[in-house]
Amino acid sequence: MKQNEISLNSLLVDDNTIRFTDEELGDMHISTSVDTPMREDAFDMSDEEKMAQIEYHFKQIMETLGLDLTDDSLKGTPKRVAKMYIKEIFSGLNPANMPKIALFDNKYQYNEMLVEKDITFYSNCEHHFVPIIGKAQVAYIANGKVVGLSKLNRLVQHFAKRPQVQERLTMQIAKELQKVLGTEDVAVMIDAKHLCVSSRGVQDDSSSTITSFYGGKFKEEATRAEFLRYIH
Repeated sequence: MKQNEISLNSLLVDDNTIRFTDEELGDMHISTSVDTPMREDAFDMSDEEKMAQIEYHFKQIMETLGLDLTDDSLKGTPKRVAKMYIKEIFSGLNPANMPKIALFDNKYQYNEMLVEKDITFYSNCEHHFVPIIGKAQVAYIANGKVVGLSKLNRLVQHFAKRPQVQERLTMQIAKELQKVLGTEDVAVMIDAKHLCVSSRGVQDDSSSTITSFYGGKFKEEATRAEFLRYIH
């Protein structure tokens, strides 16, 4: 391990290893991989089976909190939460839900930068399962093929609908777009507010987090500056 490199539960600083508890590691918002950590049997159960399991366990959580599930307002909550988890806010975990992205020949020979600005997304922090709310800026330079504009939005939404870390979300969007388009010339910037920062812990409601990815020509200063001008 190199100096100042972070491992799963430790940080090496000047040859001294500092170890963290799981809770401390979560508060540091550290990601362990570019890929979302998934078990091999993640999709052995059907969506309906998963919803039944989540409904049962969320009911136990609510009862542990002392809530009265016979109340008309609460009795349907476990089922609603289960459906929301599988069909909506965590639907991006299932690769079957990856948006189909059709490529089109760049017949009009547009070889300049294309930027899709201010793509609003809602995700959830994988450390506390509370919302991340932000905007993504996505750009690419065509390499013979182009995609429909709405597909850029759908790609952002797909990867956002997972328990996430912002750095990973940024990388996943960029890497998938590079693969689909067959070009390294992709840039992604995300500016997001983390409710695990604003509603708990340090309770800072004014800060936001910015992450970025620059590939291919976007690593060049002039191209990056052009991208930054467009989004600001």
